[in-house]
Amino acid sequence: MHDLKKRVLIERLRPAVDHGRFPIRRCTGELVRVTADIFVDGHDRLCAELLCRKQGAAQWQARPMEMLSNDVWRADFRVSEIGHYEYTLQAWIDRFGTWLAAVEKKFAGGLEVRLEMIEGARLIAAAAERAVGTDQDWLSAKSAFLASDGDVRDKMELASDPDLARMMRACADNGAATIYPQVLEVVVEPRQARFSTWYEMFPRSASGEPGRHGTFEDCRQRLPVIADMGFDVLYLPPIHPIGRTHRKGKNNASQAGPDDPGSPWAIGGPEGGHRAIHPQLGNLESFRALIDAAREHGIEIAMDLAFQCSPDHPYVREHPEWFRQRPDGSIQYAENPPKKYEDIYPFDFESDQAEDLCQELLQVVLHWIGQGVRVFRVDNPHTKPLRFWEWLIAQVKQTHPEILFLSEAFTRPKSMYRLAKGGFTQSYTYFTWRNLKREIEAYMTELTQTDVAEFFWPNFWPNTPDILPEFLQLGGRPAFVIRLALAATLSSNYGMYGPAFELCVNQAKAPFSEEYLDSEKYQIHQWDLKKPGNLRGLIRRINRIRRQNPALQQTRNLLFLPVDDEEIIAYCKYSDDFDNVVLTTVNLDPHHTHAAWLQLPTASLGLAADQPYQVHDLIGDARYLWHSGSNYVELDPLVMPVHIFRIRKRLRSEHDFDYYM
Repeated sequence: MHDLKKRVLIERLRPAVDHGRFPIRRCTGELVRVTADIFVDGHDRLCAELLCRKQGAAQWQARPMEMLSNDVWRADFRVSEIGHYEYTLQAWIDRFGTWLAAVEKKFAGGLEVRLEMIEGARLIAAAAERAVGTDQDWLSAKSAFLASDGDVRDKMELASDPDLARMMRACADNGAATIYPQVLEVVVEPRQARFSTWYEMFPRSASGEPGRHGTFEDCRQRLPVIADMGFDVLYLPPIHPIGRTHRKGKNNASQAGPDDPGSPWAIGGPEGGHRAIHPQLGNLESFRALIDAAREHGIEIAMDLAFQCSPDHPYVREHPEWFRQRPDGSIQYAENPPKKYEDIYPFDFESDQAEDLCQELLQVVLHWIGQGVRVFRVDNPHTKPLRFWEWLIAQVKQTHPEILFLSEAFTRPKSMYRLAKGGFTQSYTYFTWRNLKREIEAYMTELTQTDVAEFFWPNFWPNTPDILPEFLQLGGRPAFVIRLALAATLSSNYGMYGPAFELCVNQAKAPFSEEYLDSEKYQIHQWDLKKPGNLRGLIRRINRIRRQNPALQQTRNLLFLPVDDEEIIAYCKYSDDFDNVVLTTVNLDPHHTHAAWLQLPTASLGLAADQPYQVHDLIGDARYLWHSGSNYVELDPLVMPVHIFRIRKRLRSEHDFDYYM
């Protein structure tokens, strides 16, 4: 039979991912808010504590929990360092609190409480035995007074002393406490895991000179422009040697011309494989110099991690057992019927030598970490075993907990979420195809208001080299502005493939295709970076708004607002203390002007119902005075289809005039 002295029950502990199978995720400085259902039979009072510690610490830190309502208890703790934290709960019957509640009722009803005072004295005396130093003497004196023949009113006053209650809690007998049977885990990531702004660029197109292959030095020359636009992560597609066998030509043609550079994702050639650098880009020394120069501009270089090979990769010759053999003895190339990728061989993780393969791939990651890489964008991780990634990321983070992994997995939700549970810091999402208001609101509600928010950190990309969405193809420049604003304000992590995005490139390879015409995946581009109508100035402005407003530096703090037009979406984000509140309104129709009334929950945002407040348009710099929760907005896509308002509360100054902050 179970220990009947452990009467307290603890259920529904949150946050927990798959009942604690996987850790929750936070970044440095964030709070972890823990709740649980804690209750007991009968009417006894309870005490509960949240126990937390940095993993490996000898002692738990205890945080008292408070009961909210209906047996739901809550406590918080803050994570301050990168790495792993642990937390669990314990709860016990508050004997002194239960006694005090009963004796106060009896005394108020005029009943005799002499025996009750003796019972209270014994509880305090037992606590004194557990106390040390002066606390022991202090409690012993209180116990003696309750057991004495003193006036009952004086005894009641002593029993109700808050200092006594605190001391009794500190010296409580926890021998019969119920301890939650699991220790749950928090993975704490660097701040850049929660707030980052990505820019993707092909180094080979960075020269700006027709016919000349770009180099890492050319990339260095572009760093000031990228930093000026407000990006802090520069993602480079694979920088390794490119195979020649079955090399793809322009627009993914099955036959390449003599000068076609091939797809960077067809990795490996006579010059080397995953640890080598394409000789036309530079060498290890120039790559390290690029990393150092980028950091001087506040930018991290994100490296593409594509675990696949061209037929010319040294692995194919040295380790044919790492690939799947077809009945005719040839190696199986990658396929997504009807598409064929003859220039790419996938690894076979089911081979008898899979363990050696996994160890080699881990060494590849560690090699680039040794060169200074701190961020990896992982290509198609859902096409490799999910447990492989869980193992590899755990191995890396044992010695390099600061490393970030972005999952490029446009796949089914469960697979996408499992990759995040298994260790990926951020993930690509379905945002790219969510265009209608109801689609955006439903998707964001899933990402921010369900358990998904505890482990899945979205990174919103309006375009990629593989994906030119229909909305961008058909909506002209306003469509690019709309998707930029949504990505940058809905998610605290977002990115774009440039210069195609800021130049509003929208020509598809064919009708109903999402492939770019003359895709940079298969040829070198010389971009006209100063092309009229480019979005560089707007991108700079929006990224500065993100940096200046803490409300936009997290994703879970999202509140959608009622709007009486289906083409206008409105939402608020706010800092934890509501000192910074940002309201974004977007016209989702790139072709027509729309106007609507939106309802702002003033009370929830800390705004006085009877006081006006200012909304400051951070894009156009206009300021408006609003007087209630219901307000009018009008958005012309040809002028500016978005408002990003900073809500400024009205304050009274010491000189008795009104101002806003």
